[in-house]
Parts: sequence; C-alpha cells; structure tokens
Amino acid sequence: MWFANFLVAASATMVLPFISLYIETFGNYDDAFVQRWSGFIFGITFLVAFFVSPIWGRIGDRFGFKPILLVTGYGIALSIFLMGFVDSVLGLFFLRMAMGAVTGFIPTSLALISSQTPKEIAGKTLGTLQMGTVSGGLFGPVLGGLMADTFGFSYTFIVTSIAISLAATGVLIGIVEKRGGASTAKKKHYTRKEVFTHILKHKLLLTIMILSMVIQIANFSIQPLLALYVDELTSTSNLAFLAGLAFSATGFGNLLVTRQWGKLGDEIGYEKVLSILLVLAAIFIIPQALAEQLWHLVLFRFLFGMAIGGMIPCATAYIRQEAPLSMQGEVLGYNQSFRFLGNVIGPVFGGVMSGFIGISSVFYVTAALFLCAFGLLWWSLKHSTERNRLKENY
Repeated sequence: MWFANFLVAASATMVLPFISLYIETFGNYDDAFVQRWSGFIFGITFLVAFFVSPIWGRIGDRFGFKPILLVTGYGIALSIFLMGFVDSVLGLFFLRMAMGAVTGFIPTSLALISSQTPKEIAGKTLGTLQMGTVSGGLFGPVLGGLMADTFGFSYTFIVTSIAISLAATGVLIGIVEKRGGASTAKKKHYTRKEVFTHILKHKLLLTIMILSMVIQIANFSIQPLLALYVDELTSTSNLAFLAGLAFSATGFGNLLVTRQWGKLGDEIGYEKVLSILLVLAAIFIIPQALAEQLWHLVLFRFLFGMAIGGMIPCATAYIRQEAPLSMQGEVLGYNQSFRFLGNVIGPVFGGVMSGFIGISSVFYVTAALFLCAFGLLWWSLKHSTERNRLKENY
C-alpha cells in the first residue's frame, strides 16, 4: 500500500499544480475568470466525493476495502486519461465531476491499514503509510511540471493515468485483505442511524471531523492559485516546473516528520498533537503572503509542510481509537466527507477571494482558519467530560 499510495499521490500531484495554466490553453480568458474556474474545477471533484465517501466506507465495512481500492484506482485513471483530450473549460469541469464519484483511493488505503492495526501503534503505522503519500506528493509536482513544460499538458495527463493504473494493478496482485475469520462473523452490523448517533454522542470525535473540514478549507484555498502566485514572484518560461517546486516543498517537509508526529500522538494523545500542529500551521503560512522572492515562498511552504504532516494520521488514528471496528469504515467515510467538503469550499473560496482582493490575502485568511480550528479543539477538549466508548472490539 505504501508504494501504491506513492504512485497515486505522485500522479495526482503531477497535474494539480497547473490546472489553472491548463485552463488558459482553452481560450483567451482574463485572470479573474481563470482564478474563479480554477477553484470550481478543483472543487467539483470533492463535492461529488462528499456524498459518495460514506457509501464507500459502509461497503468497505461489509465486503472489505480492497474492491473499493480497485474501483477508485482504475476509475481515477480513466478520468485523468480523458482529461488529456478535453478542449473546453466545461469539458474539464464535467470530467472532474465524474472523477469525484471514484475519488478516495488514499483515504480507503488508510481505512484498510487502520482496520488491521492495533490501536496502540495506529498513529505510527498510519504515519508510515502517509509517508508514501507525501513522498509521491514530493516528486509528482516537479516531474509533472517538467513534463508539462517539455511535452505539453495532454501528455502529462496520459502518463498520470498510466501510473495510477499501475498502482491499482499492484493492489489487485499484491494485497491480501484479512477480514478476521471467525471474529468477523460475530461483528454487529450497525445501521446508518446507529453510526450517526455514535458520532454525535462523542463530542470530541465530531470535533475532529469538523477540524478535518476546516483544515482542508485552509489548505486547499491556496493550492489551485499557487501557480499564479509563483508567476507573480518570478518571470520565467519554466512556470509549471517552478509551481511544482513550490508544491513539492510542502511535501518534503511533510515527509520528514509525518511518522514522528504519528508516533508522538501514540504517546501523548492525538488531540494534543493536533493542537500543536494547528498553531504551527498558522505561524508558518503568514510569511508566505509576505514573500518577495520565490525562495521565500519555497522555504515557508517547506516549514508549513512539516506542520501539516501529522494532521491526517493523527485524525485517522483518533477515529481508530474511538470507533468500533465494525463501523470504522463508515465513520472514516464521514470524516472523509468532511474533508471533501473542505476541499470543495477551500478552492472556491480562495478563487473568489483572490479575484477580488488578490492572492496574497488568501494566506492571511488561511492562517485565521487554522487558529479558529485550534480554538474549537481547545474548547472541545475543555468541555468534553464524557470519554465513554462502546464496549466493542476496537
């Protein structure tokens, strides 16, 4: 799964940095139009995935996560392959919409590994798996930028789809999912109402899900605009490559410390580590708005990457700790829906805001969102008196 996540993350980030540049090839559009549609096209995938994710999670609880990995892997590959041949903004929009129905390969891999990992080492294990994702995110943007500058955007989409197909094939051949044998038969199958009630009864669990949304809003509000921001900081013909470099800086910082954040969460508590990371993320994102040269932006993207590196594994490990094993897939699906909702709101919010008051202002708002998320978590920890868990096999 580490290698599969590496391929999927690398492939996905090959094309994300230059979505806005790809839109510009479809016609002669003004900057506000490109920024606005960058947000719409970036976000529509996650809007569709918001509704679909809990369904995939419920199916995973019943039938296993490997079939879902195959559907999402091959489905994403086909969608991206077709994007290489589109010639209009609306065409790209509808393909990204279709892709949303099968988005979720990496979150499903987290659910797969989480379901088969002892809760005492969940943070460290999920952090290790996350290293595959961030390693792919590290190399993908640079490789994608080089290919886009050298061979063109369409060729990059085709190569991306082939790489994701290889990842799905690796899962098909190399992954054997252990369903627990006799213990599986004894598991209770929860109704949707029971799962939803479980989430609402555990206030801190619900808070973690809301934080997942806020974190994604903050993180994704700037990502579709990063290539345009790099263009403001430098004048060069290798714009796609430099945009990929700025993306990769975050991934490199992520790679260095993700496993350590997860391990620390195992030792002192995942919610405490999340509190630390939210404050650090706010601190390191503000200087990005003040960058006057590209290396300033790259440096603080790197530090920002170190801060956000532990958020996903710590949130996932916390859910692994708080949700019974037989409903974990669906609970993680709801958490993923919150994340996808943030992925929808973030790009649209960032695109509209930058169109009115400039790209640099988005960084300040993002920092404020991280601080609000910290405040919500602090308040929830202070007022969460019940830590009751269902007497179930966790």
